[in-house]
Amino acid sequence: MVVKKKSTKATVSKVDSSLKRHEKDTWSPEAQINLLSHEVELLQAHLVLHPKDVDAKRSLLKKVAKRRRLLKYLKDNNLSVYTQVSKKINLKV
Repeated sequence: MVVKKKSTKATVSKVDSSLKRHEKDTWSPEAQINLLSHEVELLQAHLVLHPKDVDAKRSLLKKVAKRRRLLKYLKDNNLSVYTQVSKKINLKV
């Protein structure tokens, strides 16, 4: 069985654009955190159905770690944006 991976452009376009700095923004920390949060939610839903999928679990841990690093960067450099982003994506602060 061949599983097609969704393109990142498709997921980027579906993610809420309220945290982007401009319409084509994909590399600001806010946009990356938003995209990673969306991907984490999708992987969590996948792991509920497939709890033994080790590759998905590893991918989830990598994405969570990257999001954590980006959040730490935002917290150190721009606290107001950090609080805005964390409220928007419903993270415990």
